[in-house]
Amino acid sequence: MLIATWNVNSLKARLPRVEAWLQEVQPDVLCMQETKLKQDLFPTEAIAALGYESAHFGQGQWNGVAIISKVGLENVMQNFAPGIEQDEEARIITATCGGIKISCCYVPNGRELDHDHYQYKLSWLGRLRQHLDATSSPEEDVLVCGDFNIAPEDRDVWDVKQFENATHVSAPERAALANVMDFGLTDCFRRFYDDDGLYSWWDYRGGSFHKGHGMRIDYHLVSKSVDERTTWMAIDRNARKGESPSDHAPVLIRVDD
Repeated sequence: MLIATWNVNSLKARLPRVEAWLQEVQPDVLCMQETKLKQDLFPTEAIAALGYESAHFGQGQWNGVAIISKVGLENVMQNFAPGIEQDEEARIITATCGGIKISCCYVPNGRELDHDHYQYKLSWLGRLRQHLDATSSPEEDVLVCGDFNIAPEDRDVWDVKQFENATHVSAPERAALANVMDFGLTDCFRRFYDDDGLYSWWDYRGGSFHKGHGMRIDYHLVSKSVDERTTWMAIDRNARKGESPSDHAPVLIRVDD
């Protein structure tokens, strides 16, 4: 099963590119972040014409997450699990696809270390861990993917010195991410690629993509049973090229049955 995560940065603006990419790559599941669509404006029919079921949690011009699948779409849950403080923004959707429980996440940016949004980000990650504890077991097939807005290691940033006293690399953010992973999840990308300079996001400004000034902030976190069946991963840099791309590239993972 081929699963992808992609922050499309407006599905309305990016739909032709997403449709073309789906036809070319043929993932079984695509998790999208920043759809930036109201719930009733999601292009369900266009997605269905390509052979996918879809589930969307929309908010309007901001945020928004979706899962589309060719291998089933069951037990769809918008927001965090019942009993956990619900988020006012559309940032997480969970569904079972092909037997794997998938949570598609758009983690808050955090903005600045002294900003209220930074505390919101840390709280959100804490609630994500609670969500996993409430809905899953680490012995199950679990995959948590999306735009985490955190570089796990210094080598996941083109120049960590440029991020001194900034978000995305701070110790509390990485500790909050580690707490999520302590549920029993692994960032299996590093099992396949140990090189520096491998990124999933590049700023639109200053020719960052062509200069290689990026960050690896989009990834798949998987339980042990999924990790053991993962045979391939890739960041599709080609999807970041061309006319009107998202500033993120899709990240793909292949999981054997």
